[in-house]
Amino acid sequence: MNAGTKFAVGAALIIGSVGYLMASGVKQTGQYFLTPTELSQKIAVDPSFYNVGMKVGAHVVRGSVAKDVATQTLSFQVTDGSAHYPVVFHGLPPDTFTDSVEVVVEGRLQRDGVIHATNVLAKCGSRYEAVPKA
Repeated sequence: MNAGTKFAVGAALIIGSVGYLMASGVKQTGQYFLTPTELSQKIAVDPSFYNVGMKVGAHVVRGSVAKDVATQTLSFQVTDGSAHYPVVFHGLPPDTFTDSVEVVVEGRLQRDGVIHATNVLAKCGSRYEAVPKA
């Protein structure tokens, strides 16, 4: 076997190994990004979809936010207009979290129908836009 062939075989092995490691890493850490309606449809098709890591993008239902300061528990409901899910989050909410704000909830849907969030991200509307010049 000449040097060029050895180099090509070695390069193919290295590229194949790196590709395999990248694919397996993405598979292990990848998460679904769904709306509440898409989540409902996913559960209807695959009832074993509970306790899977995912992100849900939706709006907080106005009047559904309840905070327990002693246990640092935040509970609220999210909706996309069609479906809604209750969410429980243990920790401090973001500063921009308010009633009816758009959020991305990262967590797992349990069999009781509640999303147990590990992270809550709140979208801030026009809060940081430049003030119009007079």
